[in-house]
Amino acid sequence: MIARFLAAIGAWLRNSVQDLGFAVRSFFIIIASSGGLWRRPRLVIEQLFFIGNRSLVITAVSGLFVGMVLGLQGYYTLTTYGAEQSLGLLVALSLTRELGPVVTALLFAGRAGTSLTAEIGLMKAGEQLSAMEMMAVNPIQRVLAPRFWAGVIAMPILGAIFTAVGIIGSYLVGVVLIGVDEGSFWSQMQGGVDVWKEVGNGTIKSLVFGIAVTFIALFQGYQAQPTPEDVSGATTRTVVISSLMVWWLDFMMTALMFSK
Repeated sequence: MIARFLAAIGAWLRNSVQDLGFAVRSFFIIIASSGGLWRRPRLVIEQLFFIGNRSLVITAVSGLFVGMVLGLQGYYTLTTYGAEQSLGLLVALSLTRELGPVVTALLFAGRAGTSLTAEIGLMKAGEQLSAMEMMAVNPIQRVLAPRFWAGVIAMPILGAIFTAVGIIGSYLVGVVLIGVDEGSFWSQMQGGVDVWKEVGNGTIKSLVFGIAVTFIALFQGYQAQPTPEDVSGATTRTVVISSLMVWWLDFMMTALMFSK
């Protein structure tokens, strides 16, 4: 019984290490296959348009409501300490440091990430990728690399949109609805938000999240078996693995960026 249990753990560890090694190898293959894209930027621009359209509406709407809730909760919390005039600063720091990059990445994984996984998985199931190989066309260079770089570029843009719309939402609740002084709202925000430390670090987070989530989505789709069941399972794995990776990366980067 114990020997069987230990053997199962050993097999799981071996398979996990093999999968991790194959994923790292696949990542560098995509990077190495990206050189020709700069001669054909249209491929990346097309995918950037599709990926952005898939996530723009849900990102903007979510940012608006997150900002409104943050403004409402922040106001009642700050009122307890007589610091309601700092609402703009609280909202801006929360959105630029954490909520903007993290929530955008989770929304991106659930919307664009699953679409990428399903698209690549169905192309594999329909033998479109095999047909490309038979025509001497590298499917990684032609299919995966443009989508990878489009996702990497789209994530910081979507994160900035989420943050901007969230600030507008908090303004509507705090200033227009509740009556916080408008001058204090904006002046506290402008005086307390450092462009490099807050906005710059938030952009770096979004960029890293874009790399991780987009690669996971493409890898899961490319590795899926050409069956409807496995493609469906691959989309689920994309959301689960991407979400866990985003939280882990967020903790690691926060510890590095804001440590004394």
